[in-house]
Amino acid sequence: MSKVAAPATSSAAGARKPAKPPADVAPTDAQAKDDAAAADAEAKDDVAKADAAPAEPAERRRSPRPEGAPPGLLPPRRSGRSTRMIGEVVVDLGFADRATVEGAVELARAEGRPTGLVLVEHGVLRHDQLARVVAERFGLDFVDLSVFDIDMGAINLLSAEACQRYRAVPIGFDEGGVLLVAMTDPTNVLAIDDITMMTGRRVRPAAASAEDLDPLLMRLAHMDESIEGLAEEHAEREEETERVEASEGDAPIIKLVYSIVSQAVQQGASDIHINPEEAETRVLFRVDGVLFPAATVKRKLARGVVSRIKIMGDLDISERRVPQDGRFGLTVDGRRVDIRVVTLPLVHGEAVVLRILDHANEIQDLDALGMSSQALERFRAAIHRPNGAVLVTGPTGSGKSTTLYAALGDINDGERSILTIEDPVEQKIPGIKQMPIAPKAGVTFDVGLRSMLRADPDVIMVGEIRDSETAHIAIEAALTGHLVLSTLHTRDAPSGLGRLMDMGIEPFLISSAIDCVAAQRLVRLLCKNCKRPQNVSRSVLVQHGLAGASPFEAVGCKRCGGSGYRGRLGVYEVLSVSEEIRALILERASTDAIVAVAEREGMLHLRDDGLEKVRAGLTSIAEIERMTSSLL
Repeated sequence: MSKVAAPATSSAAGARKPAKPPADVAPTDAQAKDDAAAADAEAKDDVAKADAAPAEPAERRRSPRPEGAPPGLLPPRRSGRSTRMIGEVVVDLGFADRATVEGAVELARAEGRPTGLVLVEHGVLRHDQLARVVAERFGLDFVDLSVFDIDMGAINLLSAEACQRYRAVPIGFDEGGVLLVAMTDPTNVLAIDDITMMTGRRVRPAAASAEDLDPLLMRLAHMDESIEGLAEEHAEREEETERVEASEGDAPIIKLVYSIVSQAVQQGASDIHINPEEAETRVLFRVDGVLFPAATVKRKLARGVVSRIKIMGDLDISERRVPQDGRFGLTVDGRRVDIRVVTLPLVHGEAVVLRILDHANEIQDLDALGMSSQALERFRAAIHRPNGAVLVTGPTGSGKSTTLYAALGDINDGERSILTIEDPVEQKIPGIKQMPIAPKAGVTFDVGLRSMLRADPDVIMVGEIRDSETAHIAIEAALTGHLVLSTLHTRDAPSGLGRLMDMGIEPFLISSAIDCVAAQRLVRLLCKNCKRPQNVSRSVLVQHGLAGASPFEAVGCKRCGGSGYRGRLGVYEVLSVSEEIRALILERASTDAIVAVAEREGMLHLRDDGLEKVRAGLTSIAEIERMTSSLL
């Protein structure tokens, strides 16, 4: 009996990670069963023709994403069902050499098993590569769920029970509005017909690996167990009025709201989304920056939940036509958390977004944020100066506030008067005077900042520079003997300087006031319990600037909820404003010119800093690609 040889070359596929978080990872035998079904979709004859066609040139085997196709979705090279066998496709795609496939064919024939499954069991193919082969064999799309951006509007079209039954998950829509469904067996015509009837939409099946799909299926199956158990206590009770249904005396509603919030806090969620749909309401949690389903609540009960939250947030429950903002506090597992409430009037009812501010989270040490030694040295030097301005830039949710709080903690020696104006105050710091803005009372960033300048401050932290007025006051403060820390919304560090010019700040003021601009993003950390070395070819490593590196990939286990990641770390780009850069600002030089000088002076770009964290085994190539996609 022949043994299957190891592949001569490794696949050039990208990093792998399961779709977002299940409670448990699907068992190996379930994956094997799906792999067998997929590999045997063409029946028992798939063992003989591995050498029927010559391998394609390497440049074709790389299979770049077709123009217009979303990241993670790879249409077949040839439309329609192919006459080629699995072994041929494996060679054709460059996943294994001919000798390896011939060994698998011989072994598969001897054991009466599919060639694809034999290749997987012997480590020649990964689960995702087998799914890609099956997709190519049958002229179907292949979807890499580690990259594909799942549309929650699509995933909500099919119940968790139906997803589990058909081992299929709706993940998006194509340009024609056809529902894209990820399936372990995309050749299952009966399942496709049923999904078409259930959703009322035409279905476009896409092959996905069981390794990717199982975690998502597990999460969908698990999400209703605890929250909907409480919902059922109230399902048969008729609501008399929304006020009564959400009152203190209605224990099931109170317990349901508390359960939603407490589960979110326990899972480390930063936000809770309560989204009304036509037939039901979906609850989603944002964990480590990624939104995923948490529960489904019946519409009648959901109205009571929304009303209860509005009462807790001191909002008007009778007003459903306009957005409202509020906040409330709650004790979860013995610790106090503050909740910001935003309601939005939508077509199917009111949506609610809850931002969780967990005060149990301690102010992080500046050394633990993830800055490189050089970036940390430059940033720390800037915040310890007696005056000037230090800006932190990045999109919403990129960790800017965390960095500012860490900076305040680093300079809070009790010898300086430190004032902050924030929206809202997310962390309370002993020894620092913190002011929340109150627009209804006329206290905005610019108004509060002007008042602070009369309160003898040494250091001022402004939560965000949102407008020209605030920008002018902040720059003025930095030039009159104060240290000013604040944030901006820009893509990278050099763009922060241009943003101030766009706000009407003169170049001579910017060059005199700004000492440092730090751009940042957050990347998920690989779970230490389940991460594994990634099988990546040398050419792919060189392409990513990782020559000689040994990267790891996400797997998924109980400790990380099946996501393969646990916790987040900052990726930074720190621009220290040198004398040469100040001169360029005065000359209104282009951003490219400033970048060139900054690079020469040692600035590390966001992507490069992220790749250093891949080299260190902290995160994956796929996570850095996700994080930096907006920079390309």
